[in-house]
Amino acid sequence: MTAPAETPANARTEAEVRTEANARTEAEVRPEAEVRTEANARTEAEVRPATSIEASRPPAAATEAPTPDAPTLEAPTSEAPAPEAPAPEASTTGAISRLLPPSLRHRVPAVLHRRDFRRFWLGHSVSLIGDEVHRIAMPLAAVLLFGAGAGAMSWLTAAPMIPALLLSIPAGVWVDRLPSRRRIMLAADAGRFLAVLSVPVAYAFGVLTLAQLIVAEVVVGILAVLFSISDNTLFAAMVPNSELIQASSLSNGSRAFAYVSGPSLGGLAVQLLTAPFALVADAASYLVSAISLSRIRPVEPAPDREAKGGFLAGLRWIVATPGIRALQGAVGTVNFFDFIFQALFILYVTKYLHINAGLLGLALGAGAIGGLLGAALTSRVVARIGIGMGMTLGFLGFAAPHALVVLASGPKLLIVLTLFVYEFLSGLGVMVLDICGNAYITAVMPDDLRSRISGVLQTINYGIRPLGALTGGWLATTVGIRTALGISTIGACCSALFLLGSPLRKLRDVPAAPAGELAG
Repeated sequence: MTAPAETPANARTEAEVRTEANARTEAEVRPEAEVRTEANARTEAEVRPATSIEASRPPAAATEAPTPDAPTLEAPTSEAPAPEAPAPEASTTGAISRLLPPSLRHRVPAVLHRRDFRRFWLGHSVSLIGDEVHRIAMPLAAVLLFGAGAGAMSWLTAAPMIPALLLSIPAGVWVDRLPSRRRIMLAADAGRFLAVLSVPVAYAFGVLTLAQLIVAEVVVGILAVLFSISDNTLFAAMVPNSELIQASSLSNGSRAFAYVSGPSLGGLAVQLLTAPFALVADAASYLVSAISLSRIRPVEPAPDREAKGGFLAGLRWIVATPGIRALQGAVGTVNFFDFIFQALFILYVTKYLHINAGLLGLALGAGAIGGLLGAALTSRVVARIGIGMGMTLGFLGFAAPHALVVLASGPKLLIVLTLFVYEFLSGLGVMVLDICGNAYITAVMPDDLRSRISGVLQTINYGIRPLGALTGGWLATTVGIRTALGISTIGACCSALFLLGSPLRKLRDVPAAPAGELAG
């Protein structure tokens, strides 16, 4: 943290006083520069105590006068104070304060009183629903229009994932050098809007080909890498540490809701409009997200123009940070064994348990319901047992229910109920894990390394999944499919051991400051 500049005795030091979860701010008073107050009440010249997530950011120059939305504290002087104008609502409350009666405002999560986050969250929620429509409409377009076989479908499925595996690390280094992650995300949304919209446009003119579907998926995948790598930095710029659990709960709750509503909307759209025209809904969702991003102005950390150490800086930080090292060991383990399970799950349920697609779809929907419940309960879980044990419980809650699939037998109704319970509990567990894990990672990342760290983490997470899937096929042919499912369940449960032997086991609250930086 840089030392505050010297001021006269009757002036306050150069520091912004940040209050509790109502997000009101008291702006700095400077002897020679005006104070700029952003829409979300953060300042570019913000200098926080060591307990803040952004303590490592260097202060930027102040440029604009404060808005009337945020009160300004001034030190007492011998001169009579100028009359104050009536203070309107804080810019962080906006519509929440206007629309809700005072008796209900306190029931709204504090983070939703932050206008920037609220706009970002609403736009992102719409985009997630569009993603689920895309997940159904794009493969159906390939099958129904071009009679795509297994080979073509495998390429179509792999196309959006290949960029994440190949480009995440170099993209992280590049993004850390740029001044605005928000603009990168906005451009990524605009690019995905055009890429997806090209499919129904080409179909309308009778020139759509299977190759265009694959190319569109590759473009969407490349832009998704840029969006997701930039997302963590923007998220941290909008949300203080004390509200990360709330913000993560809302974001993951939106994802769970999209899992429930998106497939139904996608199926209905395909039935009424045909698969290519159903993708218009997905394209529109990217446009909504882009508009939301254009209406926020969070204060982002200064770019690391040199990005010293390249991607190795992010990797070194992960290895040298005990909590992150343990968490990534657990995530890699659970992903590897879960993808062994997922590679065999549909085959086992349909061929060995004789469950048809309709009943299977009904059971799979329980996972989204469990996810919604998990999003609603995670804040209470963390308050009761701490964020470290919340992550541990999330790993076990996600992995242990896999055993129900291995043990499922008897009448068809009992099997379907067993699968329902498996999906519900697993969906609840993974939501607790994702919310706690995302909040912890966001809090401890140093600002100047966020994109590089995100690139390495994304590469690890995406790289381990196909290895698990391939291992699943080998295990099934070697020891049998049911035994392979049992091995994957035991292995996934062992992921929690990484956390039990780490400092995370005793961690109760979201860390107040980033972990040490190792960017040299």
